[in-house]
Amino acid sequence: MISVVGIAISTAALVILLSAFNGIEQMVVKLYSDFDSSISVRSAKAKTFNQGFIDLEKIKSVEGVQHISRAIEEVIILKHEDKWVHAQMIGVDTSFLIMSKMNDHLVDGVAQLYRHDGIPQAIFGAYLLDKLGGYIPVFEDLQEQITFNVPLREGRLRPGKNPLNVRMVNVSGRMNYNREVNAEKVVIPYDLANELLEYGEDITALYIDVSKDYRLNRVKNEIQALVGDDFEVKTSFEKNELIFKTSQSERLIVYFILVFIFILASFNLIASIAMLFIEKKSDIATLYGLGADKRTLFNIFFFEGLMIVGRGVLYGLVIGYVVAFAQIYFGIVSMPSAPGENFPMETTWSDAFMIIASVAILGFIVSYFPTKILIRRHENLIK
Repeated sequence: MISVVGIAISTAALVILLSAFNGIEQMVVKLYSDFDSSISVRSAKAKTFNQGFIDLEKIKSVEGVQHISRAIEEVIILKHEDKWVHAQMIGVDTSFLIMSKMNDHLVDGVAQLYRHDGIPQAIFGAYLLDKLGGYIPVFEDLQEQITFNVPLREGRLRPGKNPLNVRMVNVSGRMNYNREVNAEKVVIPYDLANELLEYGEDITALYIDVSKDYRLNRVKNEIQALVGDDFEVKTSFEKNELIFKTSQSERLIVYFILVFIFILASFNLIASIAMLFIEKKSDIATLYGLGADKRTLFNIFFFEGLMIVGRGVLYGLVIGYVVAFAQIYFGIVSMPSAPGENFPMETTWSDAFMIIASVAILGFIVSYFPTKILIRRHENLIK
């Protein structure tokens, strides 16, 4: 039973921690991939490019492409009362609100780039608006306004000439994605950004939303072939490559650590088989006298070890998945840095098969070789 308990605890730990890392990975994907479009197209040689160089209709016709938004990005200075803050302004088409699932990430306000009367407005990162001391008014008639100081492309520091385009913009809402977006980003309509920067037909990027039913890399390669080598096409995973690779590396490291712990727990099984062999010496001699050979005696202890491993794995899987599903459906543990939000967990069939395969292979090894050695060392007992 000690061996069974040790194996069960190790297996349950594998299930729980891998499910937790799956949940964290999905949370990271949601935080960074919702705001960042599935695919972005940028100039490989300059900050901006003329949108006429790209055939938008051909890109829209690529299988898997759902939405497209032109984007103008620029670092600007925001002012509210006596507070000045730098931020990254992103001018986008209204389709971006659907692409980024803005409604799901809105803290308060409305996910709209235009008021009902057509006046443009901005959606701020939650922390960015807090730094400015801004707020979301209850009534639309009492609209809060932030001053945008936008550098002109051809702006020069000359006496009597302002190199900045200054505009008061209404606050529409506050968004909550990740730390970078919350602290630095403000989303405004494409037309307003174009007017403020005086870009004409130039844009800084093209955001493309791809359906989950299609392979992202295949769609990316098709778009790259359409736009040519003068443009750089990246997926959201490539844009945040370090973050995703770090998450996957941590998951892999934890898996190997837990497998090592399982191996340590398996020493109990080796000890159990050895003690059982010593305890049954007289019975072994009797069986040999009745006609049993070394193969028969080996099978007895080998399958005993497999049964111990099997029981431990079965109990461990049950305990692990009960804990995982309890967390998923009832939220037993909350996020330390976000009170009220449950710690994310996600179970997958691939993890289940990987865990069963890993512990089955290790269980076979720790049952087979110790039994083989015991039979060989005690050959005199069965001769």
